[in-house]
Amino acid sequence: MSTTQSPEETLADVVMVDYGLGNLRSAMRGLERAGANVVVSDDPADFDDADGIVLPGVGAFSEGMENAGPFREPLAEAAADGTPIFGICLGMQMLLTSSEEADHAGEGEVEGLDFIPGRNVRFDEGQKVPHMGWNELNVRRDHPLVEGVDGEYAYFVHSYYADPDDEDAVVASTDYGVEFPAVVANEEGTVFGTQFHPEKSGETGLTILRNFVEFCAER
Repeated sequence: MSTTQSPEETLADVVMVDYGLGNLRSAMRGLERAGANVVVSDDPADFDDADGIVLPGVGAFSEGMENAGPFREPLAEAAADGTPIFGICLGMQMLLTSSEEADHAGEGEVEGLDFIPGRNVRFDEGQKVPHMGWNELNVRRDHPLVEGVDGEYAYFVHSYYADPDDEDAVVASTDYGVEFPAVVANEEGTVFGTQFHPEKSGETGLTILRNFVEFCAER
């Protein structure tokens, strides 16, 4: 476990889950800039004192879920307690029930965290994958995470996207030949994720991270 603190005023204590996948350093720096005291931890016991939890991730869904196995129950308990949980890229996809990615790789059905019912699906054959680059955010409904970012641009790198069972789970969308969810949230609004990388999305991403930290501070 490592702890870092921004020289600016600390608004909230955030635990970033270290399960072996993800660019932890850049996400950690972004959260620090946003006013968080960040604990990078592979110990679920650290969730108990957290104002919020970040689930980062880059890579395959099946590997992510395998590595995150020891965190499944503690994350479910945190979600049930109303602790804000923020999934980034693969971390967002892991919030859903399942993914075509495991089937596509011949690995069979792999169960996600199921905090947001739905499935991750692959872009159609006619679309270039991975979807990589800057795309516009279209805010579909109110949520504290997306305040001030409607019409702004964020940075994406992915071949699969979320397809929630409930359309109301879509907070913001992006168009890439097909309109897909860029931000999703559960019904309570406390578990949410971005398909894009806020830590790589300039001022737009910093706004998202600040919104998250302030949301955690107010809980």
